[in-house]
Amino acid sequence: MRHFILKATFAKIAIAGVVSFASISMANAACQREGGFGTWLEGVRQEALSAGISPAAVSAGLDGLTYDANVVSRDRGQGVFGQSFLQFSDRMVSAGRLQQGRKQIGIHRGTFQRIEAQYGVPASIIAAFWGLETDFGANNGKFPAMRSLATLAYDCRRPELFRAQLLDALRLIERGDLTPAQMVGAWAGEIGQVQFMPSDYLRYAVDYDGNGRRDLIRNTADALASAGNYLSKLGWKAGQPWLDEIRVPAELPWEQTGLDRRQPRSHWASLGVTMADGSPLPADALPSSLLLPMGRSGPAFLAYPNFNVLLKWNQSFIYVTTIGYFANRLEGAPAVRRGGAINHMSPKQISELQHLLNARGFSVGKADGVIGADTRAGTREAQRTLGLPADGYPTTTLLEKLRKGG
Repeated sequence: MRHFILKATFAKIAIAGVVSFASISMANAACQREGGFGTWLEGVRQEALSAGISPAAVSAGLDGLTYDANVVSRDRGQGVFGQSFLQFSDRMVSAGRLQQGRKQIGIHRGTFQRIEAQYGVPASIIAAFWGLETDFGANNGKFPAMRSLATLAYDCRRPELFRAQLLDALRLIERGDLTPAQMVGAWAGEIGQVQFMPSDYLRYAVDYDGNGRRDLIRNTADALASAGNYLSKLGWKAGQPWLDEIRVPAELPWEQTGLDRRQPRSHWASLGVTMADGSPLPADALPSSLLLPMGRSGPAFLAYPNFNVLLKWNQSFIYVTTIGYFANRLEGAPAVRRGGAINHMSPKQISELQHLLNARGFSVGKADGVIGADTRAGTREAQRTLGLPADGYPTTTLLEKLRKGG
C-alpha cells in the first residue's frame, strides 16, 4: 500500500536528509531516456565501490539491471491524493480488513505482547500499518526492488533521493539480510510486510527470532518488531493515545483547529468538545490538536503527540488519520460519525483554488490539486480574512469568493 501514498513516503525519507527538489526539477531531461542508463549505472557502481561497499555486493545488486519505464509511468500517475478522508478510509478500513486484522492480532498475540513490552507500541497500531501496507503480508508487491530503485534514481524527478536508497539497498545485500532476487516489493522499491525503504530497512530492521538475519519479507516476527522499533525510535510514547474521535459543538473558534495548533485537552473540554459518544473529554493537560479532515461538517478527532510520530512514518495526513482510525477500530471503536453534507472538491478545483490562494498571498506551494498541510494552512488564513469559518478545509464557497476577488 505504500506505493499509493508515495508522495508522502518521500517526504518521510527527506526527514533523514535535506533534498533539493529545485535542483531535482532542473536535472537534465535526458536522464529519462533509456539509452543512457548503462553509462549512468556504471557511475553508480564506481560510487558504491568508492563508498566501501564490497565488489561482490555491488555486482550482485547491479549486474544486468535495466530501465523500467512502467515504474516511471506509475510514479507520474498517482491519483489517490485527491481522495477525501471518508473516501480513503471507507475503502481501506473495510469489514474484511478489520476481521483479518483482529484475526492476525490473535494469531501473533505473543509476538505483539513482546513487542509492546519492549518498544511500547501496541498491536493495533502495528497491525494497522501492516494491513494498509500489504494486507498483512499477503501483497508485498511484485517489482524487483533493485530495478525500481535504479530506474527512479536515473529519472529526473528525485535522483538524489533514490540514489541514496539504491546505495543502501546494496548495503543490505552486503549485510546478508536479503539477496537481490529476494528483494521484491512495491514499484518504488519498498520492501517487506511493512514496506520499508532500503534506508529504513538498514537502520531499523531487527532480527526478532534470533536466526541471524533481518528478513522483513518472509519473517513476520522480524517485520512486526521492526515496525515497533521504527516507531519507538521516531519517538512513540508508551501508554499514550494517538487519536480520539470527538464531537464538536456547532460553534467553535475554528481558527484554533488544525495539526499545527496544540492546546491542552482541558481547553477543548471547556469549549464543549466531548468524546464521540457524548461522554466528557478528560480535562487534563495532554497536548492535543483538533483535526477536521473534511472541515467542520465532517468527522472530528483529537490528535496527540503519538499521532505526530505516525506522521514521521508517512507524512500523508489522510493516510495517517486512517491508520489511527483503523487502529481504534481494531481495538473495538465504532465506525466514524460521518457528519453533515460535505462538498469534497475535485483535484481540478483544488488546483484552481491553490492558484488563487497563491495569487492573493496565501502561500500554499505548488498548485497540485492535493489538500496538503500548506493548502490547509493557506485556506484557513484566507477563510479568516474573508470572514468564513476558518476550519482549513477548502470549499466551493471559498473558491467562488476568490474567483470574484473577494
